Amino acid sequence: MNSPQTAVGMEKRVLDNLSTAILLFDRDFNLLYINSSAEMLFAVSGRKVIGSPVAELIRRPGGVVQTNLSRALETGRPFTEREHQLELEEGREITVDCSVIPLRSGQTVNGFLVEIQQVDRQLRITREEQILSRNQAGRALIKGLAHEIKNPLGGLRGAAQLLERELHDASLFEYTQVIIEEADRLRNLVDNMLGPNRIPEMKPVNIHQVLERVCSLVKAEVGAGFEMVKDYDPSIPPLTGDLDQLLQSFLNIMRNGVKAAGPNGSMGITSRILRRFTIGNIRHRLVVVIEISDNGPGIPKALQEKVFFPLVSGSDGIGLGLSIAQTLINRHQGLIEFTSKPGHTVFSVLLPLEPVDG
Repeated sequence: MNSPQTAVGMEKRVLDNLSTAILLFDRDFNLLYINSSAEMLFAVSGRKVIGSPVAELIRRPGGVVQTNLSRALETGRPFTEREHQLELEEGREITVDCSVIPLRSGQTVNGFLVEIQQVDRQLRITREEQILSRNQAGRALIKGLAHEIKNPLGGLRGAAQLLERELHDASLFEYTQVIIEEADRLRNLVDNMLGPNRIPEMKPVNIHQVLERVCSLVKAEVGAGFEMVKDYDPSIPPLTGDLDQLLQSFLNIMRNGVKAAGPNGSMGITSRILRRFTIGNIRHRLVVVIEISDNGPGIPKALQEKVFFPLVSGSDGIGLGLSIAQTLINRHQGLIEFTSKPGHTVFSVLLPLEPVDG
């Protein structure tokens, strides 16, 4: 039979091997125990934080954590809060599910077991799958619509040309030319909605050369008053991609950022490597993430679910840039995500460094 000390040691090993963060507090809300996952989550050493009050470790605005523990102390009932934001060091925020379980000795609550499960990853994967699914559905709809529009447009244009040949009064040519020009304009609009239709030419591409070329183009368009701050990881190896399509994607994103921030605004461009990262439902060994941020007013809440749809724009224009950029990045098995709040919008372009078959 195991001794109590052996049993305690086994329990500790079990808790230390859990992927969820486990913390134990006494009834005065001071930390008694923290497992390895919690140490990693909060980036702390267990030896240094034992005895610390809960508010020093779990930061929530308005003393929410202390209030919730007080509620558990009074009622003696467990509860769970889902998809709440926790603030970590350096201003980083994560989304978690948090369960609080009062520990009783008879009728008295002597402490609390707090389980924190980070759900950012699950939420992100779900969101990515939705973005990919919506984009694919949107492209299928546009292709079908393009076919239905371009066929009668071709007939309309041809009929106008035939009619022009039969006209004997040159002054009437003005009207046939209006028909032809408007038919051409509609055809070009449909083609722009479809985006580039050629098959990507996949070759090794230095992503930083792509970014530098796009930055120089954008800088020339906006002028000297616009600030660009770059932070590249020089160790990133070449990725397999179509140079022209990658240029077009980043150009569309940066132009949107410049338009949002204005001629005296600023933009940040960073590059990093992510290891064992999932895009949609495919796990990649290495992924490069390019973050393009601006200090504009942010994307209105009403548009945030639609920014990658064709013909959606928060300002003047027909709103095709982000839709086309997403399509081109999808062709590279990648994805564009974004976060936005007033004064800070970040578009993240995720690209696998190794091509995926199929």
